[in-house]
Amino acid sequence: MTEEIIITGFGGQGVLSMGKIMAYSGVMQDMEVSWMPSYGPEMRGGTANVTVIISSERISSPIVRHFDTAIILNQQSLDKFESSIKPGGVLIYDSNGITRHPERKDIVVYRVDATEEAARMNSSKTFNMIVLGGFLKVKPLIKLENVIKGLKKSLPERYHNLIPMNEKALKRGIEIIQKV
Repeated sequence: MTEEIIITGFGGQGVLSMGKIMAYSGVMQDMEVSWMPSYGPEMRGGTANVTVIISSERISSPIVRHFDTAIILNQQSLDKFESSIKPGGVLIYDSNGITRHPERKDIVVYRVDATEEAARMNSSKTFNMIVLGGFLKVKPLIKLENVIKGLKKSLPERYHNLIPMNEKALKRGIEIIQKV
């Protein structure tokens, strides 16, 4: 089993940290992982993406051009990466700010309204965990308890008090993701 994933959006949306948590979670599950971030010089507000590979076998290269799953969080990323999803692959997107919805018919598309849900939960910082929860439902490669362990590993200890709120956001993402 090998899953090649790209997570892409604006800097500040938690794109890179979502990928890091996903990678740590795979490690907690004794999987082979690769985490390769990419972002523009402007960081917050600029484009950012991260490639995560989770595999039961050794990973030969972290360089990926076509993905099994794309998690897309803004229109520019949808325009750039929709064509990079393998036929039969999965696209997960947050509809906030999307003006042209996914058009491909050879992939499975899911929408998770994470921006709206984070606002409803009065917790904008958990936006990325809502999206990650949606991914966990669609692609249950890693167990929720390992994601919590991954959170503990990637968050500085001074922020561990936020883990219960993040766990609630993960569970909410599992509940609200829907196939388009």
